[in-house]
Amino acid sequence: MGTTEARTVRAVYRRAGDQLVEVGLDQLSVEEVAAGQPVREFRWYRGRKHYSGWYHAASTGRLVAYESRLELARILLADFDPGVVKIAAQPFQLIGPDGDRLRHHVPDLFLVHADGLVTVVDVKAPSRMKDSKVIAQFDWTRQLCSRRGWVYETWSGAEPTVVENVRFLAGYRRRRLLEVSLVPQVLETARCQSTIGGIEAALAAKYPTEAVLPVVLHLLWSGDLLAELRAPLSRATSIRAAA
Repeated sequence: MGTTEARTVRAVYRRAGDQLVEVGLDQLSVEEVAAGQPVREFRWYRGRKHYSGWYHAASTGRLVAYESRLELARILLADFDPGVVKIAAQPFQLIGPDGDRLRHHVPDLFLVHADGLVTVVDVKAPSRMKDSKVIAQFDWTRQLCSRRGWVYETWSGAEPTVVENVRFLAGYRRRRLLEVSLVPQVLETARCQSTIGGIEAALAAKYPTEAVLPVVLHLLWSGDLLAELRAPLSRATSIRAAA
């Protein structure tokens, strides 16, 4: 793509108030895109092959739409990442020339990081990653993201055990559902107990497991406690307090 071509690329996004806006790619507002709604309408109907829904992100307090289990997995990992502060799905449609054709493309995710970095993500099943049309679309989108100084990521999955652990921990992401008063004691106990089960046992005389365990799992989600997630989580899992 030449410089002249890049300048002709347009971006369409949907503001938080549901207003569609079209601007040049260079004028696209990161803040408005991150706070906006999916540019593409989601349709649910009987017999639909894809698994669609909404995920309530703990990092943003907003609902994030997804169109497949694979997209949901990437959203979960983004929500788990303490460096990600904003997540938007189907953030905008890019419209512009690619050689002798006019290309239209809606990336899957738009991630804003605490340091201001932006990552645009396209999620595709592994079986489609080598498709020539998909590769051409990726290349075009990557060049446009580079023009804005954004990172472009193509994602087809992560280590299954990591994804399943994060999915499990996401069930404990809402702090308001915990016995919040136990958080300081769990963190203090974690300094002398090296496993999830060890923390439970150390506090068992004062507090029931059904109160302690959700706090431990929430703190693993929030990053206040750390564990190796490449192995299945269990009461024998080694943990440590974050520095």
